[in-house]
Amino acid sequence: MVTRRDFLAASVAAPLAARVRVQPAQAGRMALAMHQNTSRGAGFRGSLEGWARAGIRNVELNDGLLDGFLEGDTLVGARALLTDLGLTPVSAAAALQDIWIPGPARAESLQTWRRRCEQFKSLGLERIYAPSLTNRPVTPEDFAATPACIREAGEIAREFDLVAMIEFTRTSTHLATLTSSLEMIRAADHPNVRPMLDFFHFWSGLSKFEDLDLLEPGELAHAHFQDLLAGPRELINNNSRLIPGDGIAPVVPIIRKLVEKGYAGALSVELFRPEYVNGDPFAVGSEIRTKCEAVMRAAGVL
Repeated sequence: MVTRRDFLAASVAAPLAARVRVQPAQAGRMALAMHQNTSRGAGFRGSLEGWARAGIRNVELNDGLLDGFLEGDTLVGARALLTDLGLTPVSAAAALQDIWIPGPARAESLQTWRRRCEQFKSLGLERIYAPSLTNRPVTPEDFAATPACIREAGEIAREFDLVAMIEFTRTSTHLATLTSSLEMIRAADHPNVRPMLDFFHFWSGLSKFEDLDLLEPGELAHAHFQDLLAGPRELINNNSRLIPGDGIAPVVPIIRKLVEKGYAGALSVELFRPEYVNGDPFAVGSEIRTKCEAVMRAAGVL
């Protein structure tokens, strides 16, 4: 019997839409990155300095950690730090309530979104994402209004020449699956808005492996990279995220499927377990790099 770990669906090629921009990286290769959530206990500077010593070269920035850094420094200082450490920022997070859907928090979220776009563009970024942070009951009318909300956020991103990405999250009452995320992004049809994939939200939520066949070649803009702890799905939370290769998720088959779909971007490790968040960033980065590079070699993308 084929297990969930071993299952690899056959590729079903979808036509390339004219609005899709193919990733510019080398075909069949991906880059390891680290999300600042993984070492957020060390702060903006501490996480970056520790990872650089561990040989990490690509990073994903956290909005809250940047705010903490800016209490005593500047955006110019933040960019200089990245440059001095030889780090490339591949994406950045803006955690905002109801940005993709009408709601009472949305006006304030859009103001913050504009500020984040300006900040992250000044740091040399090309991509920014916002997770689907909606927890209230959602109606069909809310979904009908979602494409317009996406276009509005996309227009702000376009002002700063940024690609805006929607992270579907397993606990959201709005965009919780790859299928609904793709449907809304395509309905919005904005050239600066693209989907991303979080391995944890994908494999622990309501999405299915074969949903990856819905991706158009070159459509995916970014990926968060995690494994999943074994256990009842009813008990899954952020502590269920593991370093790729340490859990039960079919991380190698997923990567191979993404290769089929033309993805050649970053695999950004985002973890929340206390031993990583509060651990020494050098030790955490070294362990993650060793384990993830082994997984990436097995998948043929390193």
